[in-house]
Amino acid sequence: MVGTSLPDQFARALANMLTALTAAGGTPADLARVTVYVTDVAACRASAPELGRVRRESAGRDHPAMAVVGIVRLWDEEALVELDGFVVLGG
Repeated sequence: MVGTSLPDQFARALANMLTALTAAGGTPADLARVTVYVTDVAACRASAPELGRVRRESAGRDHPAMAVVGIVRLWDEEALVELDGFVVLGG
């Protein structure tokens, strides 16, 4: 687990997602939807400006449809956030 804050963990999760996307031949513009699973929705709302900044710095102006889902916990008990992305690559 990298980072103890929601923005730190979000930045790492997004970086990992974008690395996988690039390896598959995609770009941030190919992200059709991202689901953000968080253990604390209120903290996510409070961190929204910073999370938006991280997203813009990492993925640029491309902004897929996004949903935030509050959950009780993630597999790793120290995890605060997990991202799940749906990508559409041209064929």
